[in-house]
Amino acid sequence: AFFPEGGGQYADKGEIDGKSVIDVQSGDEGIVHYLSEPIDEGKRVHGEIDWGTRFSRMQKHSGEHLLCGLIHNKYGYDNVGFHLNDESVTLDVNGPLDSEQLAIIELEANKLIYANLPISVSFPEKEEADKMDYRSKLELMDGIRLVTIEGVDVCACCAPHVASTAEIGIIKVIDAMPHRGGTRITMLAGIKAYMDYMAINNSNKIICGQVSSKRYETDMQVGALLERVKNLQAEN
Repeated sequence: AFFPEGGGQYADKGEIDGKSVIDVQSGDEGIVHYLSEPIDEGKRVHGEIDWGTRFSRMQKHSGEHLLCGLIHNKYGYDNVGFHLNDESVTLDVNGPLDSEQLAIIELEANKLIYANLPISVSFPEKEEADKMDYRSKLELMDGIRLVTIEGVDVCACCAPHVASTAEIGIIKVIDAMPHRGGTRITMLAGIKAYMDYMAINNSNKIICGQVSSKRYETDMQVGALLERVKNLQAEN
C-alpha cells in the first residue's frame, strides 16, 4: 500500500504499527519499508499512510500528466524530465514555450479539471501496448502500467493518481525558463496551489495597506513609490 520512491516521486509517509515509515524502496527482494523501530518477524501489522501528503502528491502528479498531455497534443513536445516534491512539480519538455503559450495550456488544463474526466489505470500486455499510442520517458519491455485521462492523455507511470480530473482541483504554472533547448516548467496543483494563493493574497493585502493601493494595483503603486525613492535619493 505504501508507494516506494520512483519515477521522480518520493516514497509515501505514514506508520506501521505506530512506528514511523522513514523510507520505502523497491529492490530485487521486493518493496522494502524502513521503519523508525524494528517489529517482530512474522507479526501481522497495521499500516496507515499519511493521506494528506499522499493526496497532495496525487493531485500534483495527475496535474502534471494533464499539463504534459496537452503540451504534447498541441505542440508535439515530450516530457523529458520530472521531479515532484511536497511543494511543487518541476518538469522539462523538449521544445520552447513562451508565456502566452503556457497561459493557453494552463487555461485549457483547468477547463478539463472542471469537466471531471475519469483517470484510470491499466496493465496491458506488451503485444497490446505495442499497438497503443502512449507517452513514456523510458523504453518499456514488460510490466507496463498506463495512466489514462479520458480523451486527453495516455502515459506510462508507476505512481498513484487521483480518480478524476476534478480531484486535481486547480493547476497553476508559477515559473518557466529555457532549458537545454526546451522549457523547464514549475507548477502547483490542488491544495498546494490553494495554499500558495492564500500566501500571495495575504502578502498583497498587507502591501495594499502599506502603500494605500487597490487590490489589483499594488504593482503600479509600488512602482510609483520606488520611482519617488529614486528621485529623492538623487535629490539628496
